[in-house]
Amino acid sequence: MKISIVTVSYNSAETIESTIKSVLSQKISDLEYIIIDGGSTDNTLSIIESFKDKITVVVSEPDKGIYDAMNKGLIRATGEIIGVLNSDDIYADENVLQDVMSEFSTGQHLDILFGDLVYVQKYNTDKIIRKWRSRAYFNNFFETGNVPPHPSLFLRSIVYKQAGLFDLQYNLAADYEFMLRIFKRYPFKSKYIKRLIVKMRLGGATNKSIKNIFNGNKEILQAWKNNGLKAPLTLMPLRIIKRIIQFF
Repeated sequence: MKISIVTVSYNSAETIESTIKSVLSQKISDLEYIIIDGGSTDNTLSIIESFKDKITVVVSEPDKGIYDAMNKGLIRATGEIIGVLNSDDIYADENVLQDVMSEFSTGQHLDILFGDLVYVQKYNTDKIIRKWRSRAYFNNFFETGNVPPHPSLFLRSIVYKQAGLFDLQYNLAADYEFMLRIFKRYPFKSKYIKRLIVKMRLGGATNKSIKNIFNGNKEILQAWKNNGLKAPLTLMPLRIIKRIIQFF
């Protein structure tokens, strides 16, 4: 059983080498690695080029943003299992994908797998700032402010075929809308594993400014509405509380 990992990049010269190495160091034999670059103007492409014999697909062209780039990678993915790792993230250790594939191999009816994530310093990925510990999905999972850490999410390809890709009307919360859609509107079987999957560097677009946080939350509420769901009044307060808890 093959796994496809999609990495999207744009002017990621400072971090993409560690991302690539974290993927290629995985103890797994049947790996398809796809990198979708947005037409970087820094040293990103030359770094990618240095690993070209180990990367399955490299595309570099202008795109409509990170979710458009992800969709380009997902369309090209041929693995039965698919994961997305951004160009400033790294896997927690070299056994992550092996453990992921073991879960899918033993759980033949499993469609969705996710685990835990930590936020780390940009230049010291051993320095943990926040811990995002998730939990097993339940009926009111999203209503109570929960959401799986998207970089820790692995899906069977059939999930994308049935539920679709990222909706590009969302600039900041397309990953949230996608997860809300696949968990709330489809009968896919999911599993949470209590395991650190990804180290994520601080500085993502959603949280880089008050304006982006506000707009991201607006998009989250819109995602509920567009999926025919009613967001509870307590949703945003609970999301804030859970984020604060991550620091402790």
